[in-house]
Amino acid sequence: MNLHEYQAKELLKKNGAAIQEGIVAETPEQAVAAAQELKKLYNSDWVVIKSQIHAGGRGKGTIEGTEQRGVQLAKNHDAVKAIATNILGNILVTKQTGAAGRRVNKILVAQDVYYPGESEPKEFYFSVLLDRTKGTNVFIYSTEGGMDIEEVAEHTPEKVHKEWIDPKVGLQDFQCRKIAFNLGLSGTAFKDMTKFVKAVYQAYLNSDASMVEINPCLKTSDNRIIAVDGKISLDDNALYRHKDLEAQKDKNEQDPTEIEAEEAELNYVKLDGNVGCMVNGAGLAMATMDIIKLSGGDPANFLDVGGTANAERVEKAFRIILKDPNVKAILVNIFGGIVRCDRVAQGIVDAYKSIGNIPVPIIVRLQGTNAEEGKKIIDQSGLKVRGAIQLKEAAQAVKEALG
Repeated sequence: MNLHEYQAKELLKKNGAAIQEGIVAETPEQAVAAAQELKKLYNSDWVVIKSQIHAGGRGKGTIEGTEQRGVQLAKNHDAVKAIATNILGNILVTKQTGAAGRRVNKILVAQDVYYPGESEPKEFYFSVLLDRTKGTNVFIYSTEGGMDIEEVAEHTPEKVHKEWIDPKVGLQDFQCRKIAFNLGLSGTAFKDMTKFVKAVYQAYLNSDASMVEINPCLKTSDNRIIAVDGKISLDDNALYRHKDLEAQKDKNEQDPTEIEAEEAELNYVKLDGNVGCMVNGAGLAMATMDIIKLSGGDPANFLDVGGTANAERVEKAFRIILKDPNVKAILVNIFGGIVRCDRVAQGIVDAYKSIGNIPVPIIVRLQGTNAEEGKKIIDQSGLKVRGAIQLKEAAQAVKEALG
């Protein structure tokens, strides 16, 4: 589950990190009121209008059909209203959204933190996530904030630093000081950065996040360290421990089909291919997608029906897959361990009859308990369903179905 910037910042603040303050608005009038409130607090007319969508590159992205950016500086209240009017309700296209873009339903009216002072502001990059190779959490940080970290890593890898945290002892003070030192900080900014690093790590742990990214993290002109942006991805499997965070889910940012699958307790992720996949088990799903690629197709989705692939769940899965107009064939790949293959086969037949005429070929590969009986049910059903036992047979059937 992804959080919006304003939600991520609130989580960081709750754990002790300083942030660029702001107020969320859903109408131009609310945006003006937010700007007026921020002026009372910070004595400045200047505010930053920031589109709230689940995608990066908002500052470089443009509102569809215009040259308006997704993040803009407003120097007075009239500008706030004009910018908010141009952004709200319209489609923002960024590098991460693709050509389809995302509709902007909310904006964050934030304080301007790039004010003049005793020193030049400096942007840094920060993220903390799990390093699966080492089995530890890791801080990735760089002096080149505000830029695509992938570009920095490719062209100037020496500017990207990593600090691994031993899970047995946690984040140590010397590591916080090391990070601040590598970022070239001293004095007040050095002390603030050590506190900031601790707070970010606490936010990561306390929320069961899979990633926290701050880009940019800013050293202000008066040497404060604050999060100017924030992206937090939460582990869906741990949301039962964080009902308050789960309640912040923005379904407007999700694919409607994925929402429907979630409500049906199906694990579904939409992809861009032409072969729908229905499997039971994540590992089997990965193998199924590989075999589709090897047979000349592209997986249109990841869909795991779980260990109880009864007729109702299978029917729901079929209906979800068929909502994708790009699907030219469906491959059902079931391993009969917890569930018997003959029961799954009967569920497929019942689901097919309930849905009616399915316009694309269906290949069903059953392996495991009662696989032969399951194949027999499929073959004798009289439906346009091709059965297979070996994965190689299924792959060949997919190839033939795609022509």
